[in-house]
Amino acid sequence: MISQVSAFLENKPGRLEEVLQILNDNEINLRSISVAETTDYGIFRLILDRPTEAVERLRAANFVVKETAVLAIEIDDTKGALLNSIKELAENNISIEYTYTCLPIDNEKVIIILRVDEMERAKKLLKASKNCLLLARKDMQSD
Repeated sequence: MISQVSAFLENKPGRLEEVLQILNDNEINLRSISVAETTDYGIFRLILDRPTEAVERLRAANFVVKETAVLAIEIDDTKGALLNSIKELAENNISIEYTYTCLPIDNEKVIIILRVDEMERAKKLLKASKNCLLLARKDMQSD
């Protein structure tokens, strides 16, 4: 499992820039970002190389942040690869709460971030899958 950092930001100009500036000032590398918004605020989901430090730095700057366990799988960049990779989760009644892509390790693979309702079962199924490679925290994060 890897750590995702979620930052809850008001929908106003400059808020994302403030978060990114804090990360930059502390040399924390952004690997992926996903944004979900409502009328008043946005939820920024971030995959970072040093998530624990990022949480500390952002909280010190009075941002509301949360660290969440997610799964990262590496799949081939081919038609049907994602379908084949997650089919087993559906067949085993594991719900995917959300998903988004991440920067690839190389140009022939795609990294998909998954948040599921049954993390340990999903981890076991994906680890045994021939359709994807379940990535470890050390593959993406240094802390």
